[in-house]
Amino acid sequence: MAVNTEERHGQESLENHKHMFNQGVNYELYNFLGVHKISRDDESGYVFRVWAPHAKQVWVCGDFNNWDKSHPMILDEKSGIWSIEVKESRENQYYKYLVKQANGREIMKTDPMAQVYEKRPETAAVVKELEPFKWNDGLWRGRQKRMNHFNNPINIYEVHAPSWKEHEDGSLYTFKDLTAELIPYVKKMGYTHIEFMPLMEHPLPASWGYQLTGYFALCSSYGTPDEFKDFVNECHQNNIGVLVDWVPGHFSINDDALAYYDGTPTYEYEDPDRAKNIGWGALNFDLGKPEVQSFLLSSAFYWLNEFHLDGMRVDAVSNMIYLDYDEGPWKPNKYGDTRNLEGYAFLQKFNKVVKFAHPESLIIAEESSSGTQISGTIESGAIGFDYKWNMGWMNDVLEFFEMDPYFRKDNLNLVTFSFMYWQAENFVLPLSHDEVVHGKKSLMHKMWGDRYRQFAQLRTLYTFMMMHPGKKLLFMGGEWGQFLEWKFDHGLEWVDLQDEMNAKMQHFTSVLNHFYKEERPLWELGQQDATLEVIDADNHNDTVLSFIRHGKRKKDFLIVILNFTPVERRNFRIGVPYEGTYTEILNTEMKEFGGTWVEHNADSVSEEVNFKDYEHSITTTVPALGAIILKPKDIKVTRRSSKKHSHKK
Repeated sequence: MAVNTEERHGQESLENHKHMFNQGVNYELYNFLGVHKISRDDESGYVFRVWAPHAKQVWVCGDFNNWDKSHPMILDEKSGIWSIEVKESRENQYYKYLVKQANGREIMKTDPMAQVYEKRPETAAVVKELEPFKWNDGLWRGRQKRMNHFNNPINIYEVHAPSWKEHEDGSLYTFKDLTAELIPYVKKMGYTHIEFMPLMEHPLPASWGYQLTGYFALCSSYGTPDEFKDFVNECHQNNIGVLVDWVPGHFSINDDALAYYDGTPTYEYEDPDRAKNIGWGALNFDLGKPEVQSFLLSSAFYWLNEFHLDGMRVDAVSNMIYLDYDEGPWKPNKYGDTRNLEGYAFLQKFNKVVKFAHPESLIIAEESSSGTQISGTIESGAIGFDYKWNMGWMNDVLEFFEMDPYFRKDNLNLVTFSFMYWQAENFVLPLSHDEVVHGKKSLMHKMWGDRYRQFAQLRTLYTFMMMHPGKKLLFMGGEWGQFLEWKFDHGLEWVDLQDEMNAKMQHFTSVLNHFYKEERPLWELGQQDATLEVIDADNHNDTVLSFIRHGKRKKDFLIVILNFTPVERRNFRIGVPYEGTYTEILNTEMKEFGGTWVEHNADSVSEEVNFKDYEHSITTTVPALGAIILKPKDIKVTRRSSKKHSHKK
C-alpha cells in the first residue's frame, strides 16, 4: 500500500527542505532525500524521495513488491521531487527506482542518496537508515578546535583502503581489519594523519574510487558504515587524524547511476561539451545548478558530520576552475577567458560553508596550475582552501632524482626553484599514488643507480621533503621503498620487509617522521619568512644544497646539508648564523638506516672564516648521496654571523 507523504505530518518541514534544496542551500539533504523510516508510532515502513524533475513517472521497485510497478511515486512539480511511503518496506531490503525518462525510455536507476548499497558488481540500494553511533573522540575533537594546524606538524600517510594489505586467501582488507592493523602501524611509523583515496561507492575498482555512483555511501566492499566509524573513533583515540578524498567535479558515466537521471541533463551540464569529461571517461557536474550544489555540499557535510572526518582533499580542482583543462572543444566564458565561473563560485561557496561549520577541518586542493590563488581567505581573492598540493615541487624533485648525478650540477635549480615560491600558497608536498602507477615506476625504482644507491637517494629525498617548508604526504609502500608499482587489486609487497635493506628503510622513515614531529623549527613558524634561511643554493660544482629551518627562539634552528652526488664531501665548509659548536643529530647514511656509517660526525666548532655573507663557518663531512642535519649545541646568540639575515627572539 502506498500513501502520499505530502499530505501527511511534517508538511512545513518538508516544504522548507524542498525550498532550500532548490535554492542550493540544503546542506543536510541526506536527512530528507533517499530512504527514511516512517516516524509515526502507528505506522511502519519507509518513505522514499528522489529528485527527477523531468521524468514522466517514477516507481520504487524492490524486494517489498517483487520489483514491479505497484508503487508509483508522486511528483511535487515545484521541487521536482518524487515521493512515496511504502508500509511494506523493511530494513536491509534492496530497491531501485524505475524511471520513465523524458523521452519515454524506462530504466532502473540507483538511489543517488542511498547510504548503503549491495556489494559490487550488484548496484541496488539498501533500505537502511543509519543508527546513532557512540563516539569517544571528544578529547581529540576539542583539541583540534583549539589548535592552529598551520603551525603544527602535518605528515600524511596516503592509503588506498582495500589494497593496503590482503588476507592469505587473496581477499583485500576491510575497515574492520584496518582498525586492528593500520592504526597501530601508522602510530608506530609516526604519521599524524591518514588520507584515504575515495571511500564512496563506485562500480569500477580500477577507477580507485574517483568515478563515484554513491556520494553518501561507504563502498560496500570496504565494510559497513559503523566499521568505518569505529576506525575513525579509534584513530582519534590514538591521536591520528583521518582525511578522505572527495570528488565533486565528475562522476561515473554508468547508465544506471547519476548519468542523465531523468533523461535530460540533471546532474551534468546541459552543454554536452562541458558535460563530457573526456580524460576520465566521466561526466562533469553542473556546478552552477542549485540542486547540484545542495547535493554535493550535503555529501561533504555528511562525511564530516556523520563520520567525524578531520578534513577532505578535493580531487581535480583544475578541471573545475578551467574550461579548457580537459581534452576536446570548449567555449570561453562571458568575459572571453578560460575560467569556469560556476566551478570557481561553487568551490568558494564550499570552502565558506564548510569552514564556517568546521573551522578546524583541513580542506586541501589537488590542483596543478599556478594561474589561480587556491589557498587563503576568500576575502583576499583566493578560492579558500587551507592547502594546495605542490605539484611543481613534486615534478621537479622526482625529475632531479631520476637523473644521472653527472648532469645534476647543471640542473640544481630543479631542487632549489621551490625556494622562490614556497610562500605563494599553503602547500602540501605530495609523493602520492599518482607517481607510482601506469609505468611511472615506484619511488624506489625511480632513483638512479644500483640498489644501494637507490636506497641512499630515497632517504635523501624524504629528508629533503621533511626539511622543506610545507606539510607532507607519502603514499603507502613508499615508506620502505617498495620496488614494484602499486596495484589497486593486490595488497602491498609486505614480503619486501624480509629484506634487510627494506626493513632498514622503513625504520629510517619512522625515525624521520618522529624527528619531524619533535623538531619545532620544521613547522612552528608555518609560512613565515623567518622559518627558512638559505645558506647556499648555488653550489653547482659539488651539487650540495644547504639551508636553515628556524623556530621561534633564536637558539632553536636546524642546519640541513644535502649531497646529491655519489662523492663524499670531506672538510665541507658552510656558513653558520652564530659562533659556537654544532652537533650532528641526523645522518641518512648511518648503518641502522642501511648506510655504512657507524659513527656520527664529530661536533663542528665555528671559525672566523667568511662564507658568503656569513662571518663564521664550520667544516664537516657530507656522505655521498646523503644528508646530515646539525643543531646548535653551544652558541653565542648576541650577534648574528650574517649581516643579511635577522631573526626575532
